[in-house]
Amino acid sequence: MSGGEDTVVEQELKLLKQYHTVEVVYFQNYSGWKGAIQFLASIWNIYSVKKVREKIIEFKPDLVHIHNWHFALGPLVFREINNLDIPIVHTIHNYRLLCPSGILLNNGQLFTHSLHQKFPYKAVFKKVYRSSFFQTFWLSVIIWFHKKIGTWSKIEKYLCLTSFAVELFQKSNFGIPVEKFTVKPNFVIDHKNNLETKRDNHFLFVGRLSVEKGIEVLIDAFRDTSFELKIAGDGPLKQLVIDAAVDNKNICYLGSLKNEEVKLELQKAQAFIFPSIWYEGMPMTIIEAFSCSTPVIASNLGAMSSIISNNFNGFHFEERNPQKLKEAVKLFDNLMPEVKKHIQDNAYQTYKEKYSVSSQLSYFNTIYMPIINKSDRND
Repeated sequence: MSGGEDTVVEQELKLLKQYHTVEVVYFQNYSGWKGAIQFLASIWNIYSVKKVREKIIEFKPDLVHIHNWHFALGPLVFREINNLDIPIVHTIHNYRLLCPSGILLNNGQLFTHSLHQKFPYKAVFKKVYRSSFFQTFWLSVIIWFHKKIGTWSKIEKYLCLTSFAVELFQKSNFGIPVEKFTVKPNFVIDHKNNLETKRDNHFLFVGRLSVEKGIEVLIDAFRDTSFELKIAGDGPLKQLVIDAAVDNKNICYLGSLKNEEVKLELQKAQAFIFPSIWYEGMPMTIIEAFSCSTPVIASNLGAMSSIISNNFNGFHFEERNPQKLKEAVKLFDNLMPEVKKHIQDNAYQTYKEKYSVSSQLSYFNTIYMPIINKSDRND
């Protein structure tokens, strides 16, 4: 199943090109010595500034939308674009501007110390970025330096994926007014078949098999129960999942699935389980599930708290607590068929209203047009 920022950008480009003239400039992170040079130079990357400047002079855009500046692009481009009097919109896919970890997680535990520190010393000493003291320090310096010289204030509008992310930025010492933030969620294409797919009696997890995704919580909750669980994906905890499937007849490991196979599994499952132990950005699998009319049982944490309405399009449970997940699964499993159908309909309605293709154009128009009109008035 494809996912991540690349998928988001591709989908948004495809939509925007139907109604606007769009040009794209891509930057690629390298590995090895080339990547090391990129990373070191990202504090003041003149090469990327030159490339962006040339494209702006050639294309003359009304607005520039940046998705990810780290680390091939670098923050200096925000200053250059602002100097050219072009308004900037920046989509926030993670929490790197608040903490070098990017995910506010360290060694399997939530790590929020950086939110209120002027400089994230604790994050540096804990080596939260790539388990490296130097790389964590240098990334922290880059973000801190550009904060000190006002680079982050050059951005006209920050697009956060959930209301939780907006609240997190406002509670931190980032220092940008709330008026500069808005919510613009990701979206997926409608995967609902014209013919109704018959629901099975199992629950489903799809995703990376890793600690932060709550795989251990998931397995502990379903171990020694009668509830059927199917798990799809790959990752460092793959062997743990395989062993759990061998020891527990109610747990089935499907391996890695292709996109179409994931969609079919989502349509067949009675509910999707999302036991993540970190705040997440905007879990695409949740809105994929909603697009298939599949309710979601998820940790009551971060983005999941914003996306899922308890007892409406799914259920929450206390994060890191297998017993609470088991109770939520039992609660859903015991619902009357008509109640389950109502929650399924609500899941699909949530998708249509917030995360469908048709909902996205209004998001973009609401965000882009006032910024462009304001820029025109200032010319």
